[in-house]
Formats: sequence, C-alpha cells, structure tokens
Amino acid sequence: EIGKVVRRLVSVGALITWFIASVSAYYLLKFDIALSILFGAIVIVTGPTVIIPLMTNVRPVGQTASILKWEGIVIDPIGATVAVLVFEGISAGGPQAAATVVLAGIVKTILIGGSFGIIAALVMYFFLKRYWIPDYLQNPFSLMVVLIAATAANWFQQEAGLVSATVMGIVLANQKSITVKHIIAFKENLRVLLISGLFIFLAARLELSDFRGVGLPVLVFLAILFFVARPLSVFFSTTGSGLENRERLFLAWVAPRGIVAASVASIFALRLSENGYAQGSMLIPYTFLVIV
Repeated sequence: EIGKVVRRLVSVGALITWFIASVSAYYLLKFDIALSILFGAIVIVTGPTVIIPLMTNVRPVGQTASILKWEGIVIDPIGATVAVLVFEGISAGGPQAAATVVLAGIVKTILIGGSFGIIAALVMYFFLKRYWIPDYLQNPFSLMVVLIAATAANWFQQEAGLVSATVMGIVLANQKSITVKHIIAFKENLRVLLISGLFIFLAARLELSDFRGVGLPVLVFLAILFFVARPLSVFFSTTGSGLENRERLFLAWVAPRGIVAASVASIFALRLSENGYAQGSMLIPYTFLVIV
C-alpha cells in the first residue's frame, strides 16, 4: 500500500533534496561545485535508527509511520552509494570520466549488493528451515552471514555491502515460513550499542573551534534544507497518492539524519583532506549541525 510513495521518496524526492542541498551548499557554504554535489548526496539520507524510536513515541495514525520507516531504511544505502560514487567521480577528474564512473558504479552496486543480499538471505532461510542451527546460535550465525555478505560485496564494489545487508533484511522480513523474532531482538540490542558507540567516536573528532565559522549562511542553508527541500520532496512524491493533507504535512516535517550521514561525512572528510581539499574538513561539522 505504501510502496508507490516510498519509491517516489527515494527516487524523485531524493533527487529534489540532492539538487536543492547542492545548490544551497554552493552559494551559501561557498563549497566548490564538486564538494557541493558530494555534500548534497550525503544529506539526502534520513535515519531509520532515529525515525523508528520517534514513531514509537509519537504513534501517528494511518500509514505515515510505515512510510517514514521504509523511506529511511531504503534511502540509507542509496544515499551512501551515491555519495561514494560522487567521490569516485571527483577523484576520476573531468565530467565525462566522472559520469562514466558514477553510472558504472550504480549498476555494479545494485547487481553485486543485491545478489549477495539475496544469497545471504537464502542461506539463512535454508539453515533455519531445516533446524540446522540451534536456537542459541541463531544470533551469532546471522551476524556471521551478514558480515560475510557485506564484506564480500564491498570487495567487489565499494559500499555495496550496505546494499547487501539491506536486501538480506528485506528478503528475510518478507518470507513467512520461518520465524526471525530472536534475530530481530538481537539486532535491536546490537544496533543501540553500535550506533551509540559510533556516534561518540565520530563526535570525539570534532573540536568546538570547528563551529566558529557557523554564521547566518549556515543557518539559512539549514532552513532551506528543512523548510524548502523536504516539503517539496514530499509534495512531489505524494501527489496522487491518496494521503490526506495532514499526513503529507507530517511527512514533510520529519526527516532526521542519523549515523549514516555522520559516518559517510567523516570518511570523505579524511579522504578529501588527504587529496588536498582544504574545505573537505568542513563536511563533518556541517553534517553534525544537520543531525542536531
């Protein structure tokens, strides 16, 4: 029932957010064109690890909670992959070379990440269906399988592992023959521990001096991202969907960024600094401002 809206949000909606964020970063944050496009790609993601607890507390009626949850789950690997491919395009040099790298990377990421995700899900299904895994070993076995799938996918194509993990989860969640409730509970506990620790590690790299350059242009950029990009993205993505106006307004008001945006920005800030991009270091504080 919500598939059409989710597909639009992670395609048309993501493109709208990417374009508006990139243009705003170029004119307001004074990034060069390449860095503006990269930063725009980083902030198109929303965080399911932030949205799901929010929806648990807010408990909105109708389909809005499900739409926001699935948008966050699907847009995370898309946003991370796009950011990686944009970075590889920047490194390739020249518009034509960059376009070739990005297009080839998209195809490889979808094929490789999707294939390893489906294979990993089938392995889990096969073993669980035949009761070859004792109950007390289901959690470590599932963790082993998802790590192998992600690592193998990353070996063939950078960041395809995130796609494989997401596809594996979607496949397992949509089959009805075996129960995965123990794995889901374990995953939730693991998620809280890992993300809490990772946020602390990433934030510990920041200094208060990194935020001294924050002024009116940065605040205007944030306002455009929240009050222009997101509402336009939702408006075009939900046109003709049958959602009520108050539901569309609620969707336009909720787009928190999470750990994927922070971690991707941190990775690229390091690589850009190594490649001589002086502005690259500003990706981290600006991304954390968006998250906050």
